[in-house]
Amino acid sequence: MPVNIHPSWQEELNGEFEKPYFMELIQFVRDEYNKNTCYPPGKKIFAAFDHTPFEEVKVIVLGQDPYHGPGQANGLCFSVADGVAVPPSLQNMFKEIEDDLGRKSSKTGNLEQWADQGVLLLNATLTVRAQQAGSHQNKGWELFTDAVIKKLSQKREGLVFMLWGGYAKRKGSKIDTSKHLVLSSGHPSPLSANRGYWFGNKHFSKANKYLQNQGKNAIDW
Repeated sequence: MPVNIHPSWQEELNGEFEKPYFMELIQFVRDEYNKNTCYPPGKKIFAAFDHTPFEEVKVIVLGQDPYHGPGQANGLCFSVADGVAVPPSLQNMFKEIEDDLGRKSSKTGNLEQWADQGVLLLNATLTVRAQQAGSHQNKGWELFTDAVIKKLSQKREGLVFMLWGGYAKRKGSKIDTSKHLVLSSGHPSPLSANRGYWFGNKHFSKANKYLQNQGKNAIDW
């Protein structure tokens, strides 16, 4: 099963790839993709890493599962492939961007343009069986993505971590807040956003201000 991962991540995570849990995970994923329809396409499982090299990461957005509908998942959390209808959570993200930054946001749900600017769009679980949300949870992906977060927290400085919803907050609980900016709020899903836990968090302008204060380029959201 072909996968793409940037050499900078290969170097940082090489030890993780050799651990027993990861070898078992990859065998599980291979079997799942051979026997069932799974998402994202095999070559895009590590797309978040391929688009955003380790040394170029500026912002980390934590998601949970890939989308499990046909043609949706493209390996980046909250993002969908070109030509796919924008999902409700992403619609709310775009609304917040418009309110926060005072301009229209992208109308495509493909967030590759964010990833290519240094936004690591990381799902906790990188694969899923079609139409079965959460079907690849607790198979090892969470250990791997925990290691990714730990590596970024330890080896980099001045990153912005965006933790939306209880799951992301728990997953990001060990980030070193003395070195990084952690922005937490409710999830952008309609259930949370419509209860007042998402809109008005101004995470996008806060992230850009933090980056600019370090002499880094802001993200064109």
